[in-house]
Amino acid sequence: MINTVKIDINSAEYPPRLREIPDPPRQLYCTGNTGLLNERSIGVVGARKNTVYGKNVALMIGRRLAESGLTVTSGLALGIDGYSHEGALEADGKVIGVLGSGIDHMTPQRNRGLMMKGLKNGGLVVSEYPPEEAGFKGNFPARNRIISGLSEALVVVEAGLDSGSLITAKHATEQGRTVYAVPGNINSQTSIGCNLLIRDGAVPLIIIDDMIRDIGATPVKTSAANSNMDSDEQKVFDVVREMSGATMQEIINKTGFSPGTANSLVTVMEIKGIVESYAGRIYISR
Repeated sequence: MINTVKIDINSAEYPPRLREIPDPPRQLYCTGNTGLLNERSIGVVGARKNTVYGKNVALMIGRRLAESGLTVTSGLALGIDGYSHEGALEADGKVIGVLGSGIDHMTPQRNRGLMMKGLKNGGLVVSEYPPEEAGFKGNFPARNRIISGLSEALVVVEAGLDSGSLITAKHATEQGRTVYAVPGNINSQTSIGCNLLIRDGAVPLIIIDDMIRDIGATPVKTSAANSNMDSDEQKVFDVVREMSGATMQEIINKTGFSPGTANSLVTVMEIKGIVESYAGRIYISR
């Protein structure tokens, strides 16, 4: 059993952002750092059955938000939610997990280790349900309004047509939050939800730092993920990080390297484990 505290809606500790949403939870059961309820946070959600592309993007978003001092909020679900938290924790950042069950009955159990790691790093777990209450299917769409309600903006990384992430995006829009969606292959079933969100007015998330600036935060310059890089490799790394994944042609255009040089650099960086390639794009490796 995990120790929890109950925060009622009329308590001074109750987050003002959440109190202002339609149908706010009457109480929050919390374990961990309740001070995060009033810190700046970004919600990151997406498909449980993600692609490698989605995994890499979620990890990058989590890392970059954490590096810039922003808390990452998710539903602690399998897939994109979990990877966004992993990315944040890799950068020693703070995370908030919002459950659709009582904290003692976390669902899915497979992410319980991730939940405990987040708590150990000064994070927070929240539920509107008493600790002993099991999770029911109808709880999860309801908890999505809390994810967006605690966040200044919401990012959807991958989503199918029936994804719960689209419910979260709908709540975010109703709550006046900006919704960002990661564009994907128009032939991919895991990207169709994001592409439709963009069609209907969501902001395409092309460069993570742009979103950070949009909310009035400052992207923090960080040292390279691998100190074993030379100056040319660092240039490639910077392009890949800035663009949240780049094609070889984009690397060539932005660095001025010849195709042969760029390809050789990327090959060496893949061997070192700094970057990895997937579907014609190069991403920062975990």
